[in-house]
Amino acid sequence: MQIIDGKKIRDEILAKIKREVATLPFTPVFCDVLVGEDPASVQYVQMKARTAEKVGIHFHKAIFPAPISTSDLVKEIKTLNKVPNMCGIIIQLPLPGSIDKKAVLDSVEPDLDVDCLGAVASEKFFNDYNSQTDLGYPAALACLALLDSLRLDLKGKIIVLLGQGDLVGKPTAALLRSRGIPYQPITNETENKEYFLQRADIIISAIGKAKYITGNMIKTGAILIDAGTSEDVSAQLGDRPSIVGDVDLKSVKNVASYVSPVPGGVGPVTVAMLLQNVLKVAKAKTSPLAPLQASLERGSQRRGEVN
Repeated sequence: MQIIDGKKIRDEILAKIKREVATLPFTPVFCDVLVGEDPASVQYVQMKARTAEKVGIHFHKAIFPAPISTSDLVKEIKTLNKVPNMCGIIIQLPLPGSIDKKAVLDSVEPDLDVDCLGAVASEKFFNDYNSQTDLGYPAALACLALLDSLRLDLKGKIIVLLGQGDLVGKPTAALLRSRGIPYQPITNETENKEYFLQRADIIISAIGKAKYITGNMIKTGAILIDAGTSEDVSAQLGDRPSIVGDVDLKSVKNVASYVSPVPGGVGPVTVAMLLQNVLKVAKAKTSPLAPLQASLERGSQRRGEVN
């Protein structure tokens, strides 16, 4: 079994982003809105800030106290939308329970919605996605980037997509369809799951069930892209549970041909894809007729919206 090194792939993508950012006539700005002081969220935001700065993208801090109201947070985000050279805004999840998540996500301007979690950007992605110009769900893009790194001929390959969640499963399915790649979705309602898994040449899993996929469930030579994350309380890292994926690495090591590990697989590449979205927005801002803006406007016109 060979490990698909997400950190190596991330570094290659980031190096390309850095080169392209250096050619822009302005410094792009990226913002990750944080509400509260959840330690894991704070750490994740800091990591994205460091990564953005490394590739020449300025990170704009936006930290708000947990007691903030939905209306006040929406006002703050609308102000961030107008920051000069802003090229991407994301909302660090989870938000406090008192906040209307949908209202907050929808307050990000669609052409700055580099996570694709607002209604307009999400609809655009699922209905009219162009990989060259449009924003995509970073985790789903990461799954396919890992698969692409193997440089396989996918013709005739049986691909199984395990899970249909909003952040990974459904967007990954949409990306596969956009490429004309057939796949077999597996959900909780799917009968004979074992049959499909045993036949699969490639399994992309995003169900968040710790070590669910074992060696006896897959065929020899299967490729496993693991986008699931769970806490494993049986394996502590200090005073915190370790993070594991959907794949039991020890169990599949003598069966699978390639596996993306958790951590170190989809996660690092997701951050790179997020910043690639920021770069797309920045490139669009260099021309008023840029494809990204025109594409978003076409989507709004089809819905009868007035900008």
